[in-house]
Amino acid sequence: MKNTNLFRRKTVDQILAEVKLQEDHASGELVRNLTLRDLVSMGIAAIIGAGIFSTIGNASAAGGPAVSLLFIFTAIACVFSAMCYAQFASTIPISGSAYTYAYASFGELVAWIIGWDLLMEYAIGNIAVAISWSDYFTGLLVGMGLDVPLYLTMDFLSASRGHDVVTELLNQGKPLSEASALQVAGYEAWNTAPSIGGLKLVADLPALLITFFVTVLVYIGIKESKTTGNILVLIKLVVVLLVIAVGSFYIQPSNWSPFAPNGISGVLKGVSAVFFSYIGFDAISTTAEECKNPQRDLPKAMLYTLLICTVLYVLITLVLTGMVNYTELAVGDPLAFVFDRVNLNFMAGIISVSAIVALTSVLLVFQLGQPRIWMSMSRDGLLPKAFSKIHPRFNTPSFSTVVTGLVVAIPALFMNLTEVTDLTSIGTLFAFVLVCGGVLLLDKTEKVPGRFKVPYINGKYIVPALLMGITLYIFLNNREMITHFFTINQVEGNFWDVLEHKILAILFIVVSIWISWLTFSKNLSLIPVLGLLTNLYLMTELGITNWSRFLAWLLLGLVIYFSYSYRNSKLGKLQHRTNR
Repeated sequence: MKNTNLFRRKTVDQILAEVKLQEDHASGELVRNLTLRDLVSMGIAAIIGAGIFSTIGNASAAGGPAVSLLFIFTAIACVFSAMCYAQFASTIPISGSAYTYAYASFGELVAWIIGWDLLMEYAIGNIAVAISWSDYFTGLLVGMGLDVPLYLTMDFLSASRGHDVVTELLNQGKPLSEASALQVAGYEAWNTAPSIGGLKLVADLPALLITFFVTVLVYIGIKESKTTGNILVLIKLVVVLLVIAVGSFYIQPSNWSPFAPNGISGVLKGVSAVFFSYIGFDAISTTAEECKNPQRDLPKAMLYTLLICTVLYVLITLVLTGMVNYTELAVGDPLAFVFDRVNLNFMAGIISVSAIVALTSVLLVFQLGQPRIWMSMSRDGLLPKAFSKIHPRFNTPSFSTVVTGLVVAIPALFMNLTEVTDLTSIGTLFAFVLVCGGVLLLDKTEKVPGRFKVPYINGKYIVPALLMGITLYIFLNNREMITHFFTINQVEGNFWDVLEHKILAILFIVVSIWISWLTFSKNLSLIPVLGLLTNLYLMTELGITNWSRFLAWLLLGLVIYFSYSYRNSKLGKLQHRTNR
């Protein structure tokens, strides 16, 4: 194989040998501290967070009580992916998550793409979490009677935009009621903020402080991080179970009818918010080198985490939609809102505090995971050596942890990135697609023993039958949708405007037929194939705008790869010496 091969691939034995050599010659090494209980706790910490305290409200408002079924559907999609992750984690118990798995199956270029994708996923996810944490924390301070200047609790862009909108309204003689509460707050923050040289000093200080605190905790050690995380998760679970127990007494079954008021389309509107709730389980795999028994515990932890969190999400959704009508749940703090409605103010207060705890635990897990991906990419020469440096005292990837803190803290301080949180979902789904496909490739290229292996079920006839069955069901029950799909009417605009909104669905249909043919002709394993199809479908639901942003990020990554990583790749240099 020549060193010009963009898909040069590492064998599993080669990956394991390199990490062993790295540990033998490093000034420090990662410490194996994590047990199965710690890993499950980390998974719950990452999954039970912003989704259950915030986005679940808007999802329920769009789809009604039937959103509980969407949680189950999404969990099933995640189980397919989790089983593939589990096989890789058992076979290659190395930090790096999907990046390392792609290197062993697809090769270096795809590994770089997924590694770059994961960096975006973790960073943007944590920026959104830090901003959300700041909102909850500020609300708690205000509720306690503490007056905090708005310009210290709001990001620069929100304040600037709010000021522009309200100023224009006032100039036109229109009332402030036409502006949103956020825009009015932004206007006030902008006008009261001090300035230096004409630059307004508006910054989300709480977001900076919580990111700094969590980064320091992650920097000083995995043991300290896991202890803090376990405590936060215990508090969070107690509160969630309390919400379910108390809320069940205020359920009015009439609120569950109609169960799916806006049909399937209404339920699927919440797919991004629901999936955003589940993305955390892959962070478990980044700690493989700090697990006491990764080959046994990582697979179990992923599956246990998904089972526990799915049950909790379904119960919470049924409680929320049973306590109030689903149309009232389009609020930022749905759990506190429903208890306010039934005059249980003490519960609303408990939930506000627990939301801060929950979001802190999410931030902790993702700040723990991202540096280990930087570290793995650096070990392979795709990033500078500094990123793989292990602190001799704290035994953590020190430089990568600091960089991760800066990458999250600085944008969270000045920017409002909540509108791009869908990028986190699309990035995670892309990782899941490659991991599922990677299992299919690895099974063909290497017979590597591992403690866990995805059970082989021949999908030869099952996958084509499933696709044909779904197509027949849609044809018989949703003919209007089919007619609309193949019709371009004047109201929708020109051909390209219509195609722009349907192109993802068309691509999914084409890819599904191709995967179905491959499954039939090559007897592919059913579970990885179902993982591929379900994750690809969920990606199509995220819209063309998110796809364009996602592709722009990957294009930037390719520029970096060809300008630095390709030339500095250790595997490339090894193949070059071998071929001389």
